[in-house]
Order: sequence, then structure tokens, then C-alpha cells
Amino acid sequence: MQPVSLLHPSPHCRSTTKRADAPPPWTLGNEDQTPDHRSSPAGAEGPSSPQRPLLKLGHPHELAAAARMSAQTSHYLKPRPLSLPPTIPESPSRQRRHTLPASEFRCLTPEDAAGVFELEREAFIPVSGTCPLNVDEVRHFLTLCPELSMGWFLEGRLLAFIIGSLWDKERITQESLTLHRPGGRTAHLHLLAVHRAFRQQGKGSVLLWRYLHHLGSQPAVRRAVLMCEARLVPFYQRFGFRPVGPCAVSVGSLVFTEMQCSMRDLVSQRRNSDC
Repeated sequence: MQPVSLLHPSPHCRSTTKRADAPPPWTLGNEDQTPDHRSSPAGAEGPSSPQRPLLKLGHPHELAAAARMSAQTSHYLKPRPLSLPPTIPESPSRQRRHTLPASEFRCLTPEDAAGVFELEREAFIPVSGTCPLNVDEVRHFLTLCPELSMGWFLEGRLLAFIIGSLWDKERITQESLTLHRPGGRTAHLHLLAVHRAFRQQGKGSVLLWRYLHHLGSQPAVRRAVLMCEARLVPFYQRFGFRPVGPCAVSVGSLVFTEMQCSMRDLVSQRRNSDC
């Protein structure tokens, strides 16, 4: 029997069941609906809707196969959320993205000078009334020896930093505060500052350990030196620094203790530290 086209329905055709409001069985998302073969006997014509695409009717077995194919196609086209098997955990990076802010440790550059100086003023002026380095001196060190500096950035915001330079003398002097000696074997730590919103949280300890580890990877550096107030001596002793006596440099009424650390002692100090 030849298939009859529904594009030009016969006026003599009648349907025993009126389904004008029902969508055609090939509409996506209605895979549970099947063609109603009771509306027209095989080989008869049925009513058509001008607003919907029509199909050619053939043998009942062909119609059933087409309906099953339509249901399977619509089933696969439905979007479904992807989920990992219970035996495969999410990657740490995907978990961390929603629980921890982005954190970055890197060497500073001259472009960071303004932000560094702003944090330096906030940290030192309330304590000593002056800044150890002005903004031009900060930029000077970050231009000559950026590898001897380190900044800790949280979501792009500078929260702590260290600035250093190379020195070629046994002890710290007044001129060592503003000079960089490329042939020196000693890293002079000029500044360590933490933003006030992150103090008393161990941030300075974390940054100092990373900085000293970074220094230890540079063959030219044999030791590190710094000067600090007496109240900070126990803090730096935890990192392997030992006091060598009063510093020859003073700022106003402030006096300092000079401390030194050998790079060879860092491994054992790191192992015994709780940082």
C-alpha cells in the first residue's frame, strides 16, 4: 500500500478521537507520547494542522519504529548535569577555588614600588615616626636586585613584603642601608612589613621562611643579616638568626641589635620550627 500524504488532507476523512491540543509525537521533550493509530485506519487520511510540520504516514510498523527513534533522540538531547563517580574525588584546584582566595608569592618589581612604600609607611611611621626607605630607594632596590625581594599578594593585594640587597662587608654600616653590592655574599634584609589587617596571624613567619628558602637557592648568597629592635630578637632567633652585638646604625633614639644567619643552618632550623 502506497503511503498517503497529509499535506493535502481529504475532506472525507474523519477522526474518531479529537486530539487538536496534543503535540505531535515527534516533538522533543515528549518522548513518553506515542502516535495514536486509532484516529485513522491504515491508508486513510487525517486532519492536518497548518502550524505544525507533518510527516508521511506509512506502514504501522514503520510508524512505530519512527516513534521509538524520536523518543530515543529526544532522550539524548535533554541536558543532564555531569557528576563524577563516587570513587573519583574532585580535583584540589576545583575545591580550592571555592574555599581559599588566590595567594601568590613572587619577587617584587619596580612597578610594585608605590604599593610597597604605602605599606611601609603604614607599618613603620606609627612605631618609629619615619620610613627606613623612601619610595625612590624602594624603586632603586627593586630595579637593581628584584631577586632579593619577595611580596605576598592576596587576590592581587599586597599584604606583606621583604626587601633586601647584597652587601660585601662583615657588619652592617650606614652606607649599607642604601647600597647594593653585586659581588657581595651577604643578603642584607632591609624591610619586613605586614599589612595591619593581617598581623598577629603568622603571615610574617610564613613570608620570612619562604624568603630564606629562596635565598638558599641562590649560590652567591652565603648568609643573611638584619638589624632589629631588642623585642624582636626572639622572633628572628626562631629562623636561625643569632645576635652578634649592637648595630652601628641608629635611627633617632632607636637602637638596634644586629643579627646574622648562615644559609647552611636553614635546613635544620626549618625542620625544628613550628612555622
